[in-house]
Amino acid sequence: MLRATWRSLLGRKLRLLMSAVAIVLGVAFVAGSLVFTDTLSRAYTSIMAGTVGDVVVRPAGSTGDDNAQLDRTLSAALVSRLAKVDGAARADGNVTAYGVFPVGRDGKVVGVQGAPGIAVNYHDAPAGHGVDALTLRRGHVPQQRGQVALDSTTAEKSGYRLGQQIRLVTSGGQASTTATLVGIVGFSNGGGLGGASLAVFDTHTAQQLFEGGQDVFTDAWVTADQGVSQAELRDRVASVLPAGYEAVTGDTAADEAASDINQGLSFINTFLLVFAGIALVVGSFLIVNTFSILVAQRSRELALLRALGASRRQVSRSVILEAFVVGLVGSTLGLGLGLGLAAGIKALFTRLGMDVSGTALVLAPRTVLAAYAVGVVVTVVAAYLPARRASRIAPVEAMRDDVALPESSIRRRVLIGGSLLVVGVTAVLVGLFAGVSHGTVVMGGGMLLVLLGVALAAPVIGRPVVAVLGGLQRRLFGTVGRLAEQNSRRNPRRTAATASALMIGLTLVSAMSVIGASASSSVDKLIKDGLAADYVVSNVVGSPFSPSIATELAAVDGVRSVAELRMAPATLGGKQTQVMAVGRTFPDMVDLPVLSGSVDHFTGHALLLGKDKAASLGVHVGETVPVQVADQRLPLRVVAILDDNPLTGDTVTTLSALTDLGVKPADFAAFVLRAPSADAAQVHHAVDAVVKDIPTVTVQDQAEFAQQQRGSIDQLLTIIYALLALAVVIAILGIVNTLSLSVIERTREVGLLRAVGLSRRQVRRMVRLEAVVIALLGAVLGVVLGLGFGIALQHSQVENGVAVLTVPWARLAVFVVLAGVVGVLAAWWPARRAARLDVLRAITTD
Repeated sequence: MLRATWRSLLGRKLRLLMSAVAIVLGVAFVAGSLVFTDTLSRAYTSIMAGTVGDVVVRPAGSTGDDNAQLDRTLSAALVSRLAKVDGAARADGNVTAYGVFPVGRDGKVVGVQGAPGIAVNYHDAPAGHGVDALTLRRGHVPQQRGQVALDSTTAEKSGYRLGQQIRLVTSGGQASTTATLVGIVGFSNGGGLGGASLAVFDTHTAQQLFEGGQDVFTDAWVTADQGVSQAELRDRVASVLPAGYEAVTGDTAADEAASDINQGLSFINTFLLVFAGIALVVGSFLIVNTFSILVAQRSRELALLRALGASRRQVSRSVILEAFVVGLVGSTLGLGLGLGLAAGIKALFTRLGMDVSGTALVLAPRTVLAAYAVGVVVTVVAAYLPARRASRIAPVEAMRDDVALPESSIRRRVLIGGSLLVVGVTAVLVGLFAGVSHGTVVMGGGMLLVLLGVALAAPVIGRPVVAVLGGLQRRLFGTVGRLAEQNSRRNPRRTAATASALMIGLTLVSAMSVIGASASSSVDKLIKDGLAADYVVSNVVGSPFSPSIATELAAVDGVRSVAELRMAPATLGGKQTQVMAVGRTFPDMVDLPVLSGSVDHFTGHALLLGKDKAASLGVHVGETVPVQVADQRLPLRVVAILDDNPLTGDTVTTLSALTDLGVKPADFAAFVLRAPSADAAQVHHAVDAVVKDIPTVTVQDQAEFAQQQRGSIDQLLTIIYALLALAVVIAILGIVNTLSLSVIERTREVGLLRAVGLSRRQVRRMVRLEAVVIALLGAVLGVVLGLGFGIALQHSQVENGVAVLTVPWARLAVFVVLAGVVGVLAAWWPARRAARLDVLRAITTD
């Protein structure tokens, strides 16, 4: 049996290779995702290890980047005292600021959306364990005001050379500054900054720009004497610190920063793996179909093996062994392709500005295990049912010319599929309307059951669709159309299984289209009905900007008022959250849907809570809630509870309260309200003039702001479409594979048709029409399911701002048309092969 299995594999290399393609693509996606995120993790972890000293002294309760946001600092006297601690070789104060971006020679900001612009003071203290932190690569270090050094990647992007004047925008009290580029710096480990930019000043200049000219520091590094461990030095430093400060080892500080980064990377990993899973599910349909067809074609061969003494178990194991080999080969090729995919993604990220080129690809043991586990397990599980069916072939029964699927098997499939469909629809309804916890998860599980149920019941559910399409083909193409329809109906399970692979991809694409269109319409309605401000000021790279800009905007002739918006991470009622702080005129800018209380008392230490946040905290209007930033704690009084509104968030306080919590003033956005009698065009021109020399900051009217939000939604949809394209490609391969195997299976039949007068052109048209039926069946089922899923998802997200249902009918119609085109393209090779069959040989085929 083992020799017979190997001969079968070698004799059907092409057919099995096409099945392996699905595994190769799915495994490549899994392996590529893991390799890329592991590489990113190592790159950022390496960077973090080079940005901490042996011991870090900082305001108590702060971690990582929080230091730069806090208004609490270390005095120069304290840093001097730290240098005298027993076991300390030296102590150096750090000035760190965020939102500092160089402006390139083209007038555009040098930065990547979401990546920070970092500014630091220069000192030559080593990082933890004696590793050099910043190293000078060219020029010299900044030594006085008016000098700056940049990291090598930022300097290259900016287009400036050493000795030239460069302009930088900041988030401090001074909106911009100019300096001469005197040096190029980098990290000793050779790694990049992952898209961030780094500007280095001398200490006095950094204090002037970011600490109001005070001789203070954001934090301090204490370097250990030789033979003194980080833990020993930490304990000695902690013993001399005043209240409100803490000492942590460099390893601890690096791990904290790396942990925050890895949490963000885990989202990217999960996001990519979800699409890899979708591709594997679609691929499993291809594998099931391929092995089912191969088992049917080999029925006589398997029967002879049974007649020669092979047991049912041996026959079943031979099919499983073939699947195992296919999975093994596919996993190996997929792992190699995954490395290439990770390298491609890495190069793309580098091109987009997130430079990780200094870090080699990381192939961890878990990636190899995951690749082979996923590939082999999916293939073997997918081949189990065909293998089980093969073991039930009786020697005499399989000697017949036609081995058809028993009708009872289809009835059983429909019964199971119908049951899954009922349970799935029930779960979706429960998740939507029953108010259960984790309702979205319940609804998602129900949608998965609906997909599986429709896929199993598709041989019956799809009959009306096939009948309608067949009728159209008969009218348009006569005899050839009738033959194509009969071929589609001959094995409904095979047709349905092939169509189901395409159905899954188009279901997800259609659902995302409905959600995307609904989100865009909801944004338009939200801005039109809920935003009274005439202009929105924001940062193009997602970083804070100087509060001096809002001050200048308020002084513009024709501006009635300006409301700043600031953000800070905080602990609210023992839970981590983002607190939004707004200016006193904010209620005039944004419609605040008050459920209880009043915004008239929104001053001082006041707090506005969303209804869900208030319910989770168990607080009501008039009660106080403790809010903590680092070790600074402040009780805030709840003055109003709001209905859900994406423009406000669920935790809003005043600017003065955030300042009292020790957060430095830096605006994330500002809303501008025009005076009623002012000329709109003149005011718009005037506020534009305020920020014209600050390329990081833009001023948008309501229409422009809405367009920007829609653009972000469209960008996300494009990424999702690109990732789902992998599943569609696998589904197309499934159509090619099914038709190719069907042509081989019907070789004699095709020869007889040619013998009685069917031309080669008609044979090609027959196969193409059969492919179109399969593709359109998958498209119709997919679009209908996607429409239903999209409507359900939109309804579930009403409280999150997706309040308007919009169905993109034209786009859904395009999907169906494209599916028909895909069917024609997928049939090209099988149709060509069928048309080129030798008539005499085909007729004599057994």
